[in-house]
Amino acid sequence: MFFSPFPIHGIDPIIGVRKTRLAICAFIYGLSGMSLAILGMWYFMIEDWPMNIGGKPNYTLLQNLPAFVPVIFEITVLCTAHGMILTYFLRNKTLPGMKAKNPDPRTTDDMFAVEIELDHQPLNEEELVAYLKETGAVEINKR
Repeated sequence: MFFSPFPIHGIDPIIGVRKTRLAICAFIYGLSGMSLAILGMWYFMIEDWPMNIGGKPNYTLLQNLPAFVPVIFEITVLCTAHGMILTYFLRNKTLPGMKAKNPDPRTTDDMFAVEIELDHQPLNEEELVAYLKETGAVEINKR
């Protein structure tokens, strides 16, 4: 694993991080927000309590749809944003009160870290430590 105090664009495919499916979640949240907005405006403004506002017809949803577009857009964005926040926190396990998974707390401030697991690697530990020192590693910690 590679830990950095700031995002490095383009490093994901290099270190083997797969693309996420968060865009699909965002689309589903947006679609549900849009459906909720259309259903709510149909019920409130057409079915339950139709009002003549500014001379606009209030008999069908299609007649009023151009006036409803800004509200539909705003509720879509609201539901998408809130859904993505919850999905991000749940997916990354960063809810309040959860312990951080980074190996060194300094990686969130000003340090870079590389975590290497030797469980299934053909290298032995001494060769790896010698190579890291040779390439300029500042600090090497073994767990």
